[in-house]
Amino acid sequence: MLGGVGLILGRVGVEDFGRRRQIRWVMMAKKIAYRGKVQGVGFRYSVRQIAEGFTVSGHAANLPDGRVEVFLQGDRDEVEAMEKEIGESHLASFIREVVGEEVNAIAGTKGFQIQ
Repeated sequence: MLGGVGLILGRVGVEDFGRRRQIRWVMMAKKIAYRGKVQGVGFRYSVRQIAEGFTVSGHAANLPDGRVEVFLQGDRDEVEAMEKEIGESHLASFIREVVGEEVNAIAGTKGFQIQ
């Protein structure tokens, strides 16, 4: 809490509490694991290209078990739209399973990286 104002991570909004206006910024972070033929096919690079069309930060990384993990952070609408775009892109033919979960945002994350 900052001066009685809770910080909510996602969309910018203004709430009017009588004389006092409070501004809040709402961000979400999500880890999404893609299983299928997702390694060795340019999956991470394609995800990075998709990220260029969105206001998000994060990374795409190969996992030892053959999955690719995508971490996205930003405005809830942007994160959800990018996740949807990945699933509707040419990458959909490589994906057999998607498991996603909301996680804590990571301060200082900028841009979208391939790891």
